[in-house]
Amino acid sequence: MTIPQREGGRILVDALKIHQVDTVFCVPGESYLPVLDALYDEQERLRLIVCRQEGGAAFMAEAYGKLTGRPGVCFVTRGPGATNAGIGVHTARQDSTPLVLFVGQVGGRMVEREAFQEIDYRRMFGQMAKWVAQIDRVERIPEMVSHAFHLAVSGRPGPVVLALPEDVLSAVAAVPDCDRYRPVQAHPGPDALRELRERLAAAQRPLLILGGGGWSAEACAAIRRFSEANRLPTLCTFRRQDLYDNRLPNYVGDLGLGVNPRLAERVRQADLLLAVGPRLGETTTGGYQLLDIPRPRQTLIHVHAGAEELGRVYRADLPINAGMAEFAAAVSTLPTVEAPAWQDWLTQAREDYLSHLQPPTARGELDLAAVIAFLNRRLPAEAILTNGAGNYSAWLHRFYQYRGFRTQLAPTSGAMGYGVPAAVAAKLAHPERPVVCLAGDGCFQMNGQELATAVRHRLAIIFLVCNNGMYGTIRMHQERRYPGRVCGTDLANPDFAALARAYGAHGETVDNHETFVAAFERALTLDGPALIELRTDPRAITPDERLEQS
Repeated sequence: MTIPQREGGRILVDALKIHQVDTVFCVPGESYLPVLDALYDEQERLRLIVCRQEGGAAFMAEAYGKLTGRPGVCFVTRGPGATNAGIGVHTARQDSTPLVLFVGQVGGRMVEREAFQEIDYRRMFGQMAKWVAQIDRVERIPEMVSHAFHLAVSGRPGPVVLALPEDVLSAVAAVPDCDRYRPVQAHPGPDALRELRERLAAAQRPLLILGGGGWSAEACAAIRRFSEANRLPTLCTFRRQDLYDNRLPNYVGDLGLGVNPRLAERVRQADLLLAVGPRLGETTTGGYQLLDIPRPRQTLIHVHAGAEELGRVYRADLPINAGMAEFAAAVSTLPTVEAPAWQDWLTQAREDYLSHLQPPTARGELDLAAVIAFLNRRLPAEAILTNGAGNYSAWLHRFYQYRGFRTQLAPTSGAMGYGVPAAVAAKLAHPERPVVCLAGDGCFQMNGQELATAVRHRLAIIFLVCNNGMYGTIRMHQERRYPGRVCGTDLANPDFAALARAYGAHGETVDNHETFVAAFERALTLDGPALIELRTDPRAITPDERLEQS
């Protein structure tokens, strides 16, 4: 069969179709005009979401990858576009999210001259991405795109960066396409499963810890069968609370910032930790204090998709290299531990969680704990909640009960500005599901311009902006270390509701619980985006702490 001549941009877009990409996020740039031209002919097959800043575009692609399990795809231009998009690459790395970032590049005859907007992306992204490469020959586009997609989803999922020189995209070649990528994951061996079952049966105080990337709804269902059958106390890591239904009687909380002190102590007292998916990083381990380095005093069974993570910090008694779906399916068929010794241990852990779920006495007319409690009652189980970084998120993580897989979109990287673009991606991926974004006043303004993207596509997202007039997290630490010496943490904010209306969205401002409930109910009836500004007490810095106490 004769292979037709195609321009590089067309070869690349055909490769995206073969890899079943349905949505592309971008900020346009002249460096990849041949790709945009090829996308013109594919508007029925490939949805192009044009964003207002590359950081927002990369965040959207990362969130889309989280939601779908397929690589999120983002195109940005060279130099400034690439540097702006770096925050999405870093988040995809720390969150183990499949992402492919395509970056425009100067033509080959200009390389190494520091031409206009030229950057060596291998050096720039080298530590953040699983692979960084430049396609220097048009004939290699199918090969290298295929490799990028395979890498993004195999082992520990993560980001891949491909640079696209202008002259390669405009060059012409007759080259065959590659087949669609296939994820590759390790499977747990029978000896490891046998030892896991033996160690679990001998335990008195076990904990099952779920986290990391690479999960699917099927994997979550399988690990739930295993956990429920063995009545295992189960907890999730930071911003991975949607891996296990928080309402189930064996769910006992999450290991993250602002951890329940009783749960932290329970981790110290455990005699067996079965960690499935998390890297056991700084946030999960309370600054590497809950587990001794290098040999934890608890028996540690560490399951991770990336072999390079096993033994990196902690020497596990039983390291298992396996994908989440592969491991969950295998353990769900193991014989159940009969009459386990940890029933009282589970009962006490659940009681501790339920106690921590109760908010302290309300302070102020608009109490965030009451807001989250309302959302918990009002939103259906399939609702998706997004947020970025900031102390406001402590109320959400503590008081909201996640009930299904991928109902939580939040960056474990701690990146501000994530919630707004993530909400846009969520509504594009699941238009039938309610999507609510929580953002602080500082967090919102880092990517609030993507409200324009939500308006353009008439996405019925509800944005809740918690306005306390400061960078709250930094102020909290500042007051603790340098009391009374406030510097650099105050904010001068716009009228957020008026700003939303200027974009063409619905906007309201509330300062008490009754007006919030009424505003939220109105927002639910709209067929486009709505923003509700919540004027909160700046002294309420955490659910349990006020600034004058810091």
